[in-house]
Amino acid sequence: MSYFDTNHSFYKELVNIRHHIHRHPELSNEEFETTKFLKSKLTDWGVRIAPTSLPTGVIAEIGDAAKGPVIALRADIDALPILEKTNLSYASVNEGKMHACGHDFHQTSLLGAAYLLKQQEEELKGLVRLIFQPAEENHQGGKAVIAAGHLQNVEKIIGFHNHPGYPTGTIALVEGGIMAAVDQFMVKVKGIGSHAADPHLGVDTIVTMTAMIQQVQSIVSRNTNPRDPLVVSVTHVEAGNTWNVLPDEGFFEGTIRSFSKEARAHAVKRFYEIVENVAKAYGSKVEIEWLEGPNVTYNHPELTSKVFQHSQTFTNVVEATPSNAGEDFAAFQEKIPGVFAFIGSNGDENAPGWHHSDFLVKDEGLPTAVNYYVENAKYLLTEN
Repeated sequence: MSYFDTNHSFYKELVNIRHHIHRHPELSNEEFETTKFLKSKLTDWGVRIAPTSLPTGVIAEIGDAAKGPVIALRADIDALPILEKTNLSYASVNEGKMHACGHDFHQTSLLGAAYLLKQQEEELKGLVRLIFQPAEENHQGGKAVIAAGHLQNVEKIIGFHNHPGYPTGTIALVEGGIMAAVDQFMVKVKGIGSHAADPHLGVDTIVTMTAMIQQVQSIVSRNTNPRDPLVVSVTHVEAGNTWNVLPDEGFFEGTIRSFSKEARAHAVKRFYEIVENVAKAYGSKVEIEWLEGPNVTYNHPELTSKVFQHSQTFTNVVEATPSNAGEDFAAFQEKIPGVFAFIGSNGDENAPGWHHSDFLVKDEGLPTAVNYYVENAKYLLTEN
């Protein structure tokens, strides 16, 4: 059996495709030109485009459900509101937008898999549904795909995320949680403003907020099992506008990441208790807005074990270290068995990570990603 590699005549075309997509990033739910480009390539290769109610994104199919099961391959297609600083020859021409998470790499890999699977269509023992999913970055795309009915009849699904910490040619997998559940909080604190020289005449919003920010860290250090990973990060703070006035209100926001339902629920409960009681103690008023993001990206143990073993037939496979980042692939895994992998895209431990303005993936990682889709798609159509 031969596998797709950098010597394949199609490799250079895939590199050009990725560079084109990287040069023209679009944000969540704005991927209109990306959608047109994907459809154009798939149509040129004779791949069947499925009808969809989704405004952006593409659903395509290869094979015949009359011959066997339906399995799905998923890639995300949206970019981030980041000003690119890579100085690449194919850097973003859409100012303030960048594929800083490697979704250009993901969708190119799925395109490559579509091309190769189409060439083998008559041999496929079932149907492969290709999901080019919009809006992963705002955690809405996976749910939208499901609501549009595109998981109907699908028995299993696989996906991946590039990982700059692993070298190209490497797939990393782990049973159970591979990426964290995501919660976002926004807290508005209302005190009473005063002259900085007379703090006793007001209620100090800044002192209240700093107490809250310090105390919510005790959720991790003192309220949860240290063997059950949890992260609480405050990432944005605003209050005041000059040096001699105590502001009457302020704002902070951030995120909580967790790997179990118990830790997640307890963290939310403790966050509310701490913030509300600190506000009461300092005489302030508080408003908390909570946004629940994706659940844990949970790899089906038995299916992951099978994909791990099968992937070893064509590349290097290692046990993954779970990431505290989140992924809305979790929405699919809540419905059907799914496997989500990390695929090496750099290998330099000092390389900029996801969501960085200097983020870079290496084209040499494409063959492993394409093979991950193609070989596991054929395998999942036949394994019981």
